[in-house]
Amino acid sequence: MGKRLRLQRRGRGSVWESPSFKHKGPVAYPSFGEYEGIIEDIIHNPGSTAPLAIVRLNDGREVRIVAYEGAIVGEKIKFTGESIFKAGNVLPLASIPQGAPIYNIEGMPGDGGKFVRSAGSYATIISHEKDFVIVRLPSGKDKRFLPQCRATVGLAAGGGRGEKPILKAGKKHYMFRSRAKLWPIVSGVAMNPVNHPHGGGSHQHVGRPKTVARGAPPGRKVGSISARRTGKR
Repeated sequence: MGKRLRLQRRGRGSVWESPSFKHKGPVAYPSFGEYEGIIEDIIHNPGSTAPLAIVRLNDGREVRIVAYEGAIVGEKIKFTGESIFKAGNVLPLASIPQGAPIYNIEGMPGDGGKFVRSAGSYATIISHEKDFVIVRLPSGKDKRFLPQCRATVGLAAGGGRGEKPILKAGKKHYMFRSRAKLWPIVSGVAMNPVNHPHGGGSHQHVGRPKTVARGAPPGRKVGSISARRTGKR
C-alpha cells in the first residue's frame, strides 16, 4: 500500500481541526420566546466568512448572530413569532412570505441556526405546505423545513468577499491555513505509486477503474467511492 495517504493522515484530526481561538463563541439564536435586542457591536469572526453581530436582549442576555447586510450598531431587531417582516428580524418560517430572502435557517426548531451562514448567501422560500416549508438553498436544492424553524430575514453580511482577485499563491496559502484547510491540492495521478493508488505510469492516467467499494480499505478508498453509476451521461 505504500505510505499513508494524505487523506488518512488528515482524518486523524489534530492540526487539521478548525482552531478554537478563531471562533468567537457560540453563534446561535436565543431560546424560543419574544425578545427584542439592540446591536451593540459588529465583529470579525476569523472562523467564518460572515461578520458577527453582538446583540443585547431586553432581558440582559448577550447573543451572537450572523450579521445581516446593512446592519448598524444601535439598531433594534426582534426575535418573535409575529409577522414583523424586516431585515434582521428572526421569524419562524411560517411567518415569512414566499420569495423572501432568508439566511441562518434552523435545521430543527431551537437548534440556533445551521443552514446558509456564509457571507453574502441567502435562501428563498418557495412555498408553504401543510406540514412543512420548502426553501431553495444557495446550491439550488429545494429542502423541506418544519414551519417552526426560525431564520433571519435578509442576506448574510460580507458578500463579495470572493470577488477580490488572489494575485499570488502565498495569499491563498494563508487564506486556507486560517480555515484549517490544506492547499494546494495535488491530484493523485501526479503522485508516485508509493503516495497514492492513482500514482505512477509513464503519463497521467489512473490505469484502473477509479470506482471503489464503500468497504474498501483506507489505503484504497480514493476516487469515486461507491458510485451509483459510471461513464458519460
